[in-house]
Amino acid sequence: MRDFLVGTARMKFFAWASVVSQILLVVTGGLVRLTGSGLGCPTWPECEAGSLTNVPALGIHGVIEFTNRMLTFVLLLIAVLTFITVFSFAKAQRQGLFFPALILGFGIVVQAVIGGISVLTGLNSYIVGAHFLVSAALITIATVLLWNSYGSKTITSSKSLEFITSLLYPIGILTVVIGVLVTGSGPHAGDAKTPRNGFNPDLITHLHSYPAYLTLALVILQLVLASRVNAKLTSSIWLLVALLVQAIIGIVQTRTGLPIELVAIHLLGASTLVSLFTWQVVSRGIWLKR
Repeated sequence: MRDFLVGTARMKFFAWASVVSQILLVVTGGLVRLTGSGLGCPTWPECEAGSLTNVPALGIHGVIEFTNRMLTFVLLLIAVLTFITVFSFAKAQRQGLFFPALILGFGIVVQAVIGGISVLTGLNSYIVGAHFLVSAALITIATVLLWNSYGSKTITSSKSLEFITSLLYPIGILTVVIGVLVTGSGPHAGDAKTPRNGFNPDLITHLHSYPAYLTLALVILQLVLASRVNAKLTSSIWLLVALLVQAIIGIVQTRTGLPIELVAIHLLGASTLVSLFTWQVVSRGIWLKR
């Protein structure tokens, strides 16, 4: 408890809480969609006309959707406490912390508004996709905040290694974006009456796999180059393992009719990979120079 009262220890705690809670919000939002509860609360910001909270008439779907909405307030509380912690530091100590903490707070509000728009538009697949992409951006920012909260030094690198690493984030995120389109073409719309985006599911799934395999190849190449300059390999190994698991789950879920359990795990994997992609570029000084 005494250690927690120290500003740096508290900062690390809230940075971790930011990353984990942002990923958790994605997963719970996915469960809302996967259980057909996307319109469990049929309006926004009220859950139902005349009531800000869930009512028994909305059933289990209302409970699931309302619970996910309430998680936003948990994220907002974490963001506020994080910003207060950063603001308590001397000005020189706020470098690399102030703006990520500030953007996280505003981003959560934007996230909530887009979530509301998705409900008001009957779960339009593109709005729902944008809702996820905002979460991906916030996961990225929270990961940068986490890196900076440790005041970490950049990992030993080389020009070729930096170049390969610089490709990881954009290609990895491209994979995620196409994955959003795959989701919008599939059966789990969030509500039985919600139309899909019109893409051919088989075709868009194949298109999704190409940047995914390229990302996997880049990580393997990164490991080879990193070993040559005696760089730390831990984060790259974790990324490789996560990519392999994600690829296996993606293939199995496609061939078994997209069971919601596997889709939920795949969504968790996508969110985690966004954080791992970010960690790669900041740890090797691609975005941040110390």
